[in-house]
Amino acid sequence: MNEIGENKNVAEGTFEETKIDNDFLVLTFKNEENVVQSLVKEIHSDFIQFHFCVKGNAKFIFNQGRYALDIQEENSLLLYNPQRELPINLQLTPNTWIVSILISIKTFHGLFSQEADYISFLNEDNKDKKYYKDGIISPSMAIVLNQLINFNLNLSIKSLYFKGKAYELLSLYFNRSEDANIEQCPFLVDETNVIKIRKAKDIIVARMAEPPTLQELSDEIGLNLKKLKAGFKQIYGDSVFSFLFDYKMEVARKLLESGENNVNEVGHKIGYSTASHFIAAFKKKYGTTPKKYIMSLT
Repeated sequence: MNEIGENKNVAEGTFEETKIDNDFLVLTFKNEENVVQSLVKEIHSDFIQFHFCVKGNAKFIFNQGRYALDIQEENSLLLYNPQRELPINLQLTPNTWIVSILISIKTFHGLFSQEADYISFLNEDNKDKKYYKDGIISPSMAIVLNQLINFNLNLSIKSLYFKGKAYELLSLYFNRSEDANIEQCPFLVDETNVIKIRKAKDIIVARMAEPPTLQELSDEIGLNLKKLKAGFKQIYGDSVFSFLFDYKMEVARKLLESGENNVNEVGHKIGYSTASHFIAAFKKKYGTTPKKYIMSLT
Protein backbone atom coordinates (compact mmCIF):
# COMPACT_ATOMS: atom_id res chain seq x y z
CA MET A 1 0.00 0.00 0.00
CA ASN A 2 1.31 3.45 -0.86
CA GLU A 3 0.81 6.37 1.47
CA ILE A 4 -0.62 9.34 -0.36
CA GLY A 5 0.10 11.78 2.44
CA GLU A 6 -1.55 14.07 4.92
CA ASN A 7 -3.23 17.42 4.45
CA LYS A 8 -1.64 20.52 5.94
CA ASN A 9 -2.77 24.11 6.25
CA VAL A 10 -6.10 23.61 4.57
CA ALA A 11 -7.71 27.05 4.48
CA GLU A 12 -11.38 27.70 5.04
CA GLY A 13 -13.46 26.54 2.11
CA THR A 14 -15.20 23.42 0.93
CA PHE A 15 -12.52 20.75 0.64
CA GLU A 16 -13.48 17.09 0.37
CA GLU A 17 -11.34 13.99 -0.02
CA THR A 18 -13.02 10.80 -1.25
CA LYS A 19 -11.13 7.51 -1.10
CA ILE A 20 -11.80 5.26 -4.09
CA ASP A 21 -9.17 2.69 -3.13
CA ASN A 22 -6.00 2.51 -1.03
CA ASP A 23 -4.07 4.42 -3.68
CA PHE A 24 -6.83 6.18 -5.56
CA LEU A 25 -8.31 9.49 -4.32
CA VAL A 26 -10.63 12.19 -5.61
CA LEU A 27 -10.19 15.69 -4.16
CA THR A 28 -12.67 18.54 -4.63
CA PHE A 29 -12.02 22.09 -3.51
CA LYS A 30 -14.42 25.02 -3.80
CA ASN A 31 -13.11 28.42 -2.79
CA GLU A 32 -16.22 30.58 -2.60
CA GLU A 33 -14.66 33.17 -0.31
CA ASN A 34 -13.26 36.55 -1.35
CA VAL A 35 -9.68 35.68 -0.44
CA VAL A 36 -7.02 33.38 -1.88
CA GLN A 37 -7.06 29.97 -0.20
CA SER A 38 -4.41 27.28 -0.14
CA LEU A 39 -4.13 23.52 0.14
CA VAL A 40 -0.93 21.67 0.95
CA LYS A 41 -0.80 17.89 0.66
CA GLU A 42 2.13 15.49 0.62
CA ILE A 43 2.05 13.14 -2.40
CA HIS A 44 4.22 10.05 -2.86
CA SER A 45 6.27 9.95 -6.08
CA ASP A 46 4.42 6.78 -7.16
CA PHE A 47 1.31 8.83 -7.85
CA ILE A 48 0.01 10.41 -11.04
CA GLN A 49 -1.85 13.66 -10.46
CA PHE A 50 -4.73 14.85 -12.63
CA HIS A 51 -5.95 18.36 -11.84
CA PHE A 52 -9.02 20.00 -13.41
CA CYS A 53 -9.92 23.67 -13.01
CA VAL A 54 -13.70 23.76 -13.35
CA LYS A 55 -14.04 27.46 -12.54
CA GLY A 56 -11.72 30.37 -11.82
CA ASN A 57 -7.95 29.84 -11.73
CA ALA A 58 -5.30 28.49 -9.41
CA LYS A 59 -1.55 28.23 -9.03
CA PHE A 60 0.67 25.28 -8.14
CA ILE A 61 3.77 26.21 -6.13
CA PHE A 62 6.90 24.04 -6.39
CA ASN A 63 10.39 24.05 -4.85
CA GLN A 64 9.52 26.24 -1.86
CA GLY A 65 8.00 28.90 -4.06
CA ARG A 66 10.77 29.09 -6.64
CA TYR A 67 8.53 27.81 -9.41
CA ALA A 68 4.82 28.27 -10.10
CA LEU A 69 2.45 26.72 -12.60
CA ASP A 70 -0.93 28.27 -13.43
CA ILE A 71 -4.07 26.33 -14.21
CA GLN A 72 -6.89 28.31 -15.80
CA GLU A 73 -10.65 27.74 -16.01
CA GLU A 74 -11.65 24.82 -18.28
CA ASN A 75 -8.06 23.52 -18.36
CA SER A 76 -6.42 20.39 -16.97
CA LEU A 77 -2.97 19.47 -15.77
CA LEU A 78 -1.33 16.03 -15.55
CA LEU A 79 1.78 15.69 -13.37
CA TYR A 80 3.96 12.62 -12.81
CA ASN A 81 7.57 12.38 -11.66
CA PRO A 82 8.80 9.00 -10.36
CA GLN A 83 12.19 10.54 -9.51
CA ARG A 84 10.92 12.90 -6.82
CA GLU A 85 7.82 13.71 -4.80
CA LEU A 86 5.50 16.42 -6.10
CA PRO A 87 3.57 17.69 -3.07
CA ILE A 88 0.42 19.65 -3.82
CA ASN A 89 0.84 23.28 -2.81
CA LEU A 90 -2.18 24.87 -4.42
CA GLN A 91 -3.36 28.47 -4.22
CA LEU A 92 -6.93 29.11 -5.35
CA THR A 93 -8.19 32.57 -6.24
CA PRO A 94 -11.71 33.55 -5.11
CA ASN A 95 -14.57 31.65 -6.82
CA THR A 96 -12.36 28.79 -7.98
CA TRP A 97 -13.33 25.11 -8.18
CA ILE A 98 -10.73 22.37 -8.56
CA VAL A 99 -11.16 18.60 -8.93
CA SER A 100 -8.07 16.37 -8.60
CA ILE A 101 -7.57 12.66 -9.13
CA LEU A 102 -4.57 11.03 -7.45
CA ILE A 103 -3.80 7.45 -8.46
CA SER A 104 -0.70 5.27 -8.12
CA ILE A 105 1.09 4.30 -11.31
CA LYS A 106 0.53 0.63 -10.47
CA THR A 107 -3.25 1.00 -10.12
CA PHE A 108 -3.41 3.29 -13.13
CA HIS A 109 -1.43 0.87 -15.27
CA GLY A 110 -3.86 -1.87 -14.24
CA LEU A 111 -6.80 0.09 -15.65
CA PHE A 112 -5.37 -0.31 -19.14
CA SER A 113 -3.61 -3.69 -18.70
CA GLN A 114 -2.30 -4.80 -22.10
CA GLU A 115 -3.39 -1.54 -23.68
CA ALA A 116 -0.91 0.50 -21.65
CA ASP A 117 1.01 1.46 -24.80
CA TYR A 118 -2.11 3.45 -25.74
CA ILE A 119 -0.82 6.09 -23.31
CA SER A 120 2.62 7.28 -24.30
CA PHE A 121 4.09 7.82 -20.84
CA LEU A 122 3.24 4.28 -19.71
CA ASN A 123 5.32 2.37 -22.28
CA GLU A 124 8.61 0.68 -21.38
CA ASP A 125 10.79 3.51 -22.67
CA ASN A 126 8.97 6.21 -20.74
CA LYS A 127 7.66 4.57 -17.57
CA ASP A 128 10.45 5.98 -15.38
CA LYS A 129 10.46 9.46 -16.90
CA LYS A 130 8.68 12.49 -15.54
CA TYR A 131 5.61 13.62 -17.43
CA TYR A 132 3.72 16.88 -17.74
CA LYS A 133 0.71 17.68 -19.88
CA ASP A 134 -1.79 20.50 -19.95
CA GLY A 135 -5.03 20.31 -21.85
CA ILE A 136 -8.54 21.59 -22.37
CA ILE A 137 -11.55 20.24 -20.48
CA SER A 138 -14.05 18.94 -23.04
CA PRO A 139 -17.81 19.52 -22.53
CA SER A 140 -18.32 15.83 -21.69
CA MET A 141 -15.55 16.04 -19.06
CA ALA A 142 -17.07 19.25 -17.67
CA ILE A 143 -20.35 17.44 -17.02
CA VAL A 144 -18.61 14.73 -14.96
CA LEU A 145 -16.52 17.30 -13.07
CA ASN A 146 -19.62 19.30 -12.13
CA GLN A 147 -21.33 16.11 -10.98
CA LEU A 148 -18.37 15.35 -8.70
CA ILE A 149 -18.06 18.83 -7.23
CA ASN A 150 -21.83 19.31 -6.77
CA PHE A 151 -22.54 15.83 -5.34
CA ASN A 152 -25.81 15.95 -3.39
CA LEU A 153 -26.99 12.34 -3.30
CA ASN A 154 -27.18 10.02 -0.29
CA LEU A 155 -23.79 9.89 1.48
CA SER A 156 -23.97 6.10 1.68
CA ILE A 157 -23.40 5.84 -2.09
CA LYS A 158 -20.80 8.61 -2.36
CA SER A 159 -17.78 6.31 -2.63
CA LEU A 160 -19.45 4.16 -5.29
CA TYR A 161 -20.67 7.22 -7.22
CA PHE A 162 -17.23 8.86 -7.13
CA LYS A 163 -15.57 5.64 -8.23
CA GLY A 164 -17.76 5.43 -11.32
CA LYS A 165 -17.31 9.12 -12.14
CA ALA A 166 -13.53 8.97 -11.63
CA TYR A 167 -13.27 6.09 -14.10
CA GLU A 168 -15.55 7.94 -16.53
CA LEU A 169 -13.40 11.07 -16.25
CA LEU A 170 -10.17 9.18 -16.93
CA SER A 171 -11.80 7.46 -19.91
CA LEU A 172 -12.86 10.79 -21.39
CA TYR A 173 -9.44 12.31 -20.67
CA PHE A 174 -7.65 9.63 -22.68
CA ASN A 175 -10.28 9.22 -25.38
CA ARG A 176 -9.01 9.75 -28.90
CA SER A 177 -10.20 8.96 -32.37
CA GLU A 178 -9.58 5.36 -33.44
CA ASP A 179 -8.64 6.42 -36.97
CA ALA A 180 -6.24 9.14 -35.89
CA ASN A 181 -2.56 8.65 -35.23
CA ILE A 182 -1.48 11.72 -33.30
CA GLU A 183 2.24 11.01 -33.69
CA GLN A 184 1.97 10.73 -37.47
CA CYS A 185 -0.79 13.23 -38.14
CA PRO A 186 0.70 16.04 -40.25
CA PHE A 187 -2.13 18.32 -39.19
CA LEU A 188 -0.92 18.72 -35.63
CA VAL A 189 2.61 19.56 -36.71
CA ASP A 190 1.33 22.86 -38.06
CA GLU A 191 0.71 25.23 -35.13
CA THR A 192 -1.06 27.65 -37.47
CA ASN A 193 -3.75 25.06 -38.15
CA VAL A 194 -4.13 24.37 -34.44
CA ILE A 195 -4.76 28.08 -33.86
CA LYS A 196 -7.39 28.07 -36.64
CA ILE A 197 -9.16 25.07 -35.10
CA ARG A 198 -9.26 26.76 -31.71
CA LYS A 199 -10.69 29.82 -33.41
CA ALA A 200 -13.38 27.59 -34.95
CA LYS A 201 -14.27 26.33 -31.48
CA ASP A 202 -14.50 29.90 -30.15
CA ILE A 203 -16.76 30.88 -33.07
CA ILE A 204 -19.30 28.09 -32.59
CA VAL A 205 -19.35 28.64 -28.83
CA ALA A 206 -19.90 32.40 -29.23
CA ARG A 207 -22.66 31.85 -31.81
CA MET A 208 -24.15 28.65 -30.40
CA ALA A 209 -27.74 29.91 -30.86
CA GLU A 210 -27.15 30.45 -34.58
CA PRO A 211 -23.95 28.60 -35.51
CA PRO A 212 -22.44 28.80 -39.00
CA THR A 213 -22.52 25.77 -41.30
CA LEU A 214 -19.34 23.72 -41.54
CA GLN A 215 -18.56 25.28 -44.90
CA GLU A 216 -19.11 28.80 -43.53
CA LEU A 217 -16.91 27.96 -40.55
CA SER A 218 -14.25 26.55 -42.88
CA ASP A 219 -14.28 29.73 -44.96
CA GLU A 220 -14.17 31.99 -41.91
CA ILE A 221 -11.09 30.40 -40.34
CA GLY A 222 -9.33 29.86 -43.68
CA LEU A 223 -8.96 26.09 -43.44
CA ASN A 224 -10.39 23.57 -45.87
CA LEU A 225 -13.35 21.44 -44.77
CA LYS A 226 -11.41 18.17 -44.57
CA LYS A 227 -8.71 19.64 -42.31
CA LEU A 228 -11.34 21.37 -40.19
CA LYS A 229 -13.18 18.10 -39.53
CA ALA A 230 -10.05 16.02 -38.94
CA GLY A 231 -8.31 18.66 -36.85
CA PHE A 232 -11.31 19.42 -34.68
CA LYS A 233 -11.70 15.76 -33.82
CA GLN A 234 -7.98 15.49 -33.05
CA ILE A 235 -7.96 18.42 -30.64
CA TYR A 236 -11.41 18.15 -29.05
CA GLY A 237 -12.11 14.42 -29.47
CA ASP A 238 -15.42 14.95 -31.23
CA SER A 239 -17.02 16.30 -34.39
CA VAL A 240 -17.81 20.01 -34.55
CA PHE A 241 -21.55 19.68 -34.05
CA SER A 242 -21.37 16.87 -31.51
CA PHE A 243 -19.02 19.09 -29.49
CA LEU A 244 -21.43 22.00 -29.89
CA PHE A 245 -24.40 19.88 -28.80
CA ASP A 246 -22.59 18.83 -25.62
CA TYR A 247 -21.55 22.41 -24.96
CA LYS A 248 -25.11 23.73 -25.44
CA MET A 249 -26.52 21.09 -23.11
CA GLU A 250 -23.96 21.99 -20.46
CA VAL A 251 -24.87 25.69 -20.78
CA ALA A 252 -28.56 24.76 -20.54
CA ARG A 253 -27.92 22.71 -17.41
CA LYS A 254 -26.14 25.61 -15.73
CA LEU A 255 -28.88 28.06 -16.72
CA LEU A 256 -31.54 25.75 -15.29
CA GLU A 257 -29.56 25.40 -12.06
CA SER A 258 -29.33 29.18 -11.69
CA GLY A 259 -33.13 29.41 -11.65
CA GLU A 260 -33.06 32.72 -13.51
CA ASN A 261 -34.75 31.40 -16.67
CA ASN A 262 -37.65 29.07 -17.35
CA VAL A 263 -37.38 26.08 -19.68
CA ASN A 264 -38.59 28.02 -22.74
CA GLU A 265 -36.11 30.84 -22.16
CA VAL A 266 -33.20 28.45 -21.68
CA GLY A 267 -34.05 26.60 -24.89
CA HIS A 268 -34.26 29.86 -26.81
CA LYS A 269 -30.92 31.10 -25.44
CA ILE A 270 -29.07 28.08 -26.78
CA GLY A 271 -30.78 28.10 -30.15
CA TYR A 272 -33.96 26.00 -29.98
CA SER A 273 -36.97 27.68 -31.58
CA THR A 274 -39.47 25.46 -29.78
CA ALA A 275 -39.53 24.16 -26.21
CA SER A 276 -40.38 20.64 -27.39
CA HIS A 277 -37.17 20.40 -29.46
CA PHE A 278 -35.11 21.62 -26.51
CA ILE A 279 -36.78 19.19 -24.09
CA ALA A 280 -36.16 16.29 -26.48
CA ALA A 281 -32.47 17.27 -26.88
CA PHE A 282 -32.00 17.68 -23.12
CA LYS A 283 -33.58 14.29 -22.45
CA LYS A 284 -31.36 12.69 -25.09
CA LYS A 285 -28.28 14.05 -23.29
CA TYR A 286 -29.22 13.61 -19.64
CA GLY A 287 -31.97 11.00 -19.67
CA THR A 288 -34.47 13.32 -18.01
CA THR A 289 -36.51 16.40 -18.88
CA PRO A 290 -35.41 19.93 -17.91
CA LYS A 291 -38.36 20.21 -15.49
CA LYS A 292 -37.53 16.95 -13.73
CA TYR A 293 -33.87 17.96 -13.62
CA ILE A 294 -34.77 21.22 -11.84
CA MET A 295 -36.96 19.29 -9.39
CA SER A 296 -34.08 16.93 -8.60
CA LEU A 297 -31.97 19.87 -7.42
CA THR A 298 -34.32 20.83 -4.58
